[in-house]
Amino acid sequence: MAEEDSPDRGPDDVVGIVLDIVESIPPGRVMSYGQVAATFGSRSARGVGRIMALHGSEVPWWRVVRAGGLPPHGHDHEARQHYDAEGTALVTRADGGYRVAASAFL
Repeated sequence: MAEEDSPDRGPDDVVGIVLDIVESIPPGRVMSYGQVAATFGSRSARGVGRIMALHGSEVPWWRVVRAGGLPPHGHDHEARQHYDAEGTALVTRADGGYRVAASAFL
């Protein structure tokens, strides 16, 4: 995450902020990486992705999706189990895959 995105926060503070935001997403709802970033005044969706990759295993990581509603890369199957358990609205794609429905975004 670039320092210009959050000039008064250190990197550890930003990690905590991102994880707090992710923990606050209710079951059955999602936010995109960019929405998480915008919540704390950043434009770095990639920075949020990096934080989630390194530190996100202890929070409901499946509730942070790509802008098009696709689950995190490489986690389609595991994320789907969580979406089904939480009743997250999904859309079946033509290729047989899925994405999270727009109605599930905060």
